[in-house]
Amino acid sequence: MKPLIALVLLAAGLAAAPHAHARSCAFTVTSNDQMRFDTSAMKVAADCTEVVLTLRHTGTLPAKAMGHNWVLTRTADMQAVAMDGMRARLEDDYLPPGDKRVIAHTKVIGGGQVASVRFSTKALQKGGAYSFFCSFPGHFGLMRGTLSFG
Repeated sequence: MKPLIALVLLAAGLAAAPHAHARSCAFTVTSNDQMRFDTSAMKVAADCTEVVLTLRHTGTLPAKAMGHNWVLTRTADMQAVAMDGMRARLEDDYLPPGDKRVIAHTKVIGGGQVASVRFSTKALQKGGAYSFFCSFPGHFGLMRGTLSFG
């Protein structure tokens, strides 16, 4: 009976092992009423299994007037997603609903507000080209940056 119990405990330990190596990496990006992010480059370490991104809007204007979000896409998709977002609604965070090109995004927020998004790095390839931007109409020209993984 003891060998069976030991075998069950060993199997349970091996099943839990992948979770023991999970690592969440947190980032904070600040935006303002001058249509700026406080960073233009982010590097996610190769051992991060998920990213928690927090967006802070330090301005005072409401989301309808000067809203911001944080959107992550492959760099090759950024401009097309931003242009399609200009035809979307605030309620959809200025993104086409269900757009598969969007890896992650926060909701659109106004001055004094905070939003977060959590996403797995499984969607990212080491050395891949990724861009983040604000999809509020007209903002992506100034509010954008690069994200690297690995």
